[in-house]
Amino acid sequence: MSKVEFFVTPGYGDRNLEKFHYSQAFRDGNRVETSGQGGWNNDWEFPESIEEEITQAFENVERTLATAGASWKDVVHVNSYHVPTAPDFIGNDHLSTMTDQFRKHMGSRAPIWTCIGVPSLGDPKMRVEIRVTAIIENNT
Repeated sequence: MSKVEFFVTPGYGDRNLEKFHYSQAFRDGNRVETSGQGGWNNDWEFPESIEEEITQAFENVERTLATAGASWKDVVHVNSYHVPTAPDFIGNDHLSTMTDQFRKHMGSRAPIWTCIGVPSLGDPKMRVEIRVTAIIENNT
């Protein structure tokens, strides 16, 4: 039987643990789940453009996965939450940047993806949040 371990991403994860009492990821055996990662930096600042915000969110997912011993190459499921740029549609600026980041971080691996438009996220400056599930495969 495996033991669940919780992980806090150094920097912003320490801030969120103190302020909101939650961890950034957990690992149970070879399975890693992350909490939603936004496009913030360690000082809780957000980029101006949605493209930069999504790119930073992907980098934050990568940092968080690494704390639990995983990487984007292990990701099997992505949930992304988007504040739409147009009424009733997330928009190509979000979707094309997400797709570009998938290709950059995962190469030919194509995980399952649920993309959801929401009216708001956990901070009024946030326009995107990404959470993932990773399965670390045994390479023996």
